[in-house]
Order: sequence, then C-alpha cells, then structure tokens
Amino acid sequence: MRRFVIGSARSLIERSRQNYQFQRPLLSSSYRLLSSTPAVDSPSSSSSTMAPPVALNTINPKVIECEYAVRGEIVTLAQKLQEEINTKPDAHPFEEILYCNIGNPQSLGQHPITFFREVLALCDHPTILDKSETQGLFSADSIERAWKILDQIPGRATGAYSHSQGIKGLRDTIAAGIEARDGFPADPNDIFLTDGASPAVHMMMQLLIRSEKDGILCPIPQYPLYSASIALHGGTLVPYYLDEATGWGLEVSQLKKQLETSRSMGITVRALVVINPGNPTGQVLAEENQKAIVEFCKQEGLVLLADEVYQENVYVPEKKFHSFKKVSRSMGYGEKDLSLVSFQSVSKGYYGECGKRGGYMEVTGFGADVREQIYKVASVNLCSNISGQILASLVMSPPKVGDESYESYSAERDGILSSLARRAKTLEDAFNKLEGVTCNKAEGAMYLFPRIDLPEKAIKAAEAEKKAPDAYYCQRLLTATGIVVVPGSGFGQVPGTWHFRCTILPQEEKIPAIVTRLTDFHKSFMDEFRG
Repeated sequence: MRRFVIGSARSLIERSRQNYQFQRPLLSSSYRLLSSTPAVDSPSSSSSTMAPPVALNTINPKVIECEYAVRGEIVTLAQKLQEEINTKPDAHPFEEILYCNIGNPQSLGQHPITFFREVLALCDHPTILDKSETQGLFSADSIERAWKILDQIPGRATGAYSHSQGIKGLRDTIAAGIEARDGFPADPNDIFLTDGASPAVHMMMQLLIRSEKDGILCPIPQYPLYSASIALHGGTLVPYYLDEATGWGLEVSQLKKQLETSRSMGITVRALVVINPGNPTGQVLAEENQKAIVEFCKQEGLVLLADEVYQENVYVPEKKFHSFKKVSRSMGYGEKDLSLVSFQSVSKGYYGECGKRGGYMEVTGFGADVREQIYKVASVNLCSNISGQILASLVMSPPKVGDESYESYSAERDGILSSLARRAKTLEDAFNKLEGVTCNKAEGAMYLFPRIDLPEKAIKAAEAEKKAPDAYYCQRLLTATGIVVVPGSGFGQVPGTWHFRCTILPQEEKIPAIVTRLTDFHKSFMDEFRG
C-alpha cells in the first residue's frame, strides 16, 4: 500500500505563525521573545518527583520517526558480536565480522589513491615543501598541485575557516572539471562544497519542505538518507516504484501516476529525487530515459535532485554515465527552464574517501533571492572541512596524460574499478544460484539488491519475533556467518517482496569465502523452514 502521512496540526501551526507575524511590528528578527516577567506563585517541584528533562516522549517526534537502516539494528548487533570476538576469539563460528552493509571501501581494505593523499599531506604540512628530501618522496605534480592549492587558501592554512561555499580556487577547479565532463559551461558560484553529499541533501530538504503538505518524489527502493531527511524536516515522502522485472527501470508513467495521486490528496510535490547509478539497486539510466525525466520535471515544475555520487562506478560496456546537467543542456534547457541540484561525493567512485567527508552540490536554475537563502543556510554551518574540499577538487581534476603521476594514478583507478566489476559479477552469480533468490545485474554503484522468496514458516517465525521477514533472515545470516547485510525493508520495496542489500566492497580474495559462507547458511536456513 502506498501511504502518505498527512496531518492537520502543522497547518494550524502555520496559520497561527502567520497571524503572529502580522501582530509583531516591533520585532525585526523572526524568532519569538518570551516575557522575562516572573510567574506569580509558581510552585517549586521536589527533585525526587521531577520527571527527567529529556525523555522519549518529550523529544522532537520527527527524530523518532526517521530511520536509517544502513546503520540500524543489524549493525548494532554486529558491533556487539565484534566486541565478543575481541574478548573471546572462539565465541562464535567465525573469526571476523564482514561489513557488507555500507559503502565504506577503505574500511574493507581498499587503498587510497596515492596522488590524492600526497597532495593532502603536503597541504596539511606545507613546511616540508621547502625541504630537499620532499623531492624524492613525492611526485613533482603532487608538489606542484599542493603549491597551487595552498596559494588559493587564505593564509595557506588548512586549519582555518573558508568561504561558506568553499574555497573559491577549488570551486574554480571543480567547475572546470564539470565543464570537461559535460561539454557545457559550469559556474563556480553555483557550487557549494559540503562535508560529503549528505549535508547537501539535508540543506535542500530544509529549503524545500515547509510542512507535511510538501512532498518529495523518491524512488523505492531508495537510499534511506532521503526518507530520514524528509522525516526530520517534516515533509511527506511520495514513493515511485522502480520496476525490478526490467532491471530496476524508472518509468515516467509511474512518476505521473504518483504525482497525480499525491496532488489529489492535497500534497504539493516540490522535487523529484533520482539516484543514478542506483543505490541500492545498481542500475544505470539510459540517456533517453534521463531526457524523459528532465522533460517531466520541466513540465510539472519540479526541482530535480540528482544524486550522482556513483558516477565513476559503471561496470557494463553498454552503459555510460551522463549527468542530468549534461542531458538537460543538450536538450536546450538552461537556467530558466529547469531547477536542478546535482550531488557529488569523494566517498564513492574509485577513491572511497568516506572519512574525509568531501562533496559538493551544483545548484542551477534558482533565482538570486533563493540562492541568497541557500548561502545563508550554508553560512550557519560556517564551512565544510578543508581536506574534504581539497579532495573534491582533486576528484574532479585528477592527473592528466603527461603528468608524472598519471600512469600510477591510472593503474590504481583502473585496478579498483575492474576489481569491483569482477566482485559484482561473482556475487551476482552466487546469489542467482541460491534457492528462491533472484538478483539483477549490478550495472553500477557498489551494491547488489537480491530478492528472496522466503518460506511461509520463516515469515511466521519472523512475525513471532516482531521482525520483518528480510530483517529476520539478515539477523540469522549475521549470527551464523558474521556477514552484515541490510534488509530490503530498510530501503522500501514492493509490499509482499523481500530483499537485502549487499555491498561488493570486501577485498577480492575474501569474496569466495563470503560466497561459501552465504551459500551454506542459505541452504541450512531454507531446509530449516521448508514446507
């Protein structure tokens, strides 16, 4: 069932706020000031009977409503098991926990790109740039790039605050990288550097959502950041279902149907979220499909929120990544035709620098007055971290042919991406050999999202433990094998179907052991609950 959570309380609050604003001519700020006059005869309460100042029923209900399955109950259990293994190595029938729940490449053994780390090291400790030993330890182009970046940072201090949108010179570099990728101009003033893509998503939800009457069209399955952010900001998630039978296809007819349904229920749909390549589903959109999506957003007056953080992760030769900015500009649509926000991150791709928290959003098609408000929200956070800003510029401007680091950089990049493609294919084949499991091809991103047809007895066992059936399966998998995957119910799925998300990130030499463990567990599980 497609459900929309709509209430009336917030509309009443909005009306009373509007009335209040008309009645307060003496206040220049938008916050309320309460009288400082002490209350008369206010009795003091005994500390022994006083309720705690913060309890579950007194915190913001939006916090309780939001969920983030990627680090949810299964992961909490995994961390507990890890502690038990650390204390007593033979406590469980496995020696280690294998975290296949989250796109965190370096935690699973992926090495950082040497050129990127050399530049970061030199920028963070610039005094070594003048030492003779540095020439033998670092490549000439990393030294040159570090000097260039430091010259763009006021005071050459990576520990200082920057402009709230990010260091101007780094935004210039990113804009040039976008232009080289797309073949269309990019303006550094459209770029807001953020601590990964997630804060940028939150910023846009904060901007667009005014009440529960505002809706955001999101794919189902979706990355839980979107449902969590919409819940935290008090909006309504309007789901559109990807078609598993066609490789997780996105049908514009489904978008139109959901848009009409939500509007008939009094929801004002503000934006459409598209994740390309897909998370958790791994599909890569065809350019013609993207054109239809752009046309839909233009005709319906929707902001297009393009999550493109996996743009480097495409594994099939018949597909290629095209940014929505490139697609819309190739259709002849410019700033006045489409409001588009594109998200990029240093956490994914072949770089996997999750802990450095770097990313950006490119904001186009918004008026100067709205842009001013986006900048104000960015200013409240002061700025994103400087290491992440530097990495974002490096990701969009890596070594070129002829640079000293180019060959080593290319070998590292290609080695990581080709290995990911092999791992994806191995896991896809393994899943499809399991009884009752079907798995679409991973065309891109870092995940597989297999569907599992669970026996009725297993579903009833899950119900007895008050768990979703796929969550029950994932918990049993963890306690038997140490493998952590995320239940499909945390991403959303067609009612009556069950899935789980598994990353392709464990190092290649560990994949066979994962396949063996998973295969043995699945056979045992199905035998236990068969007929």
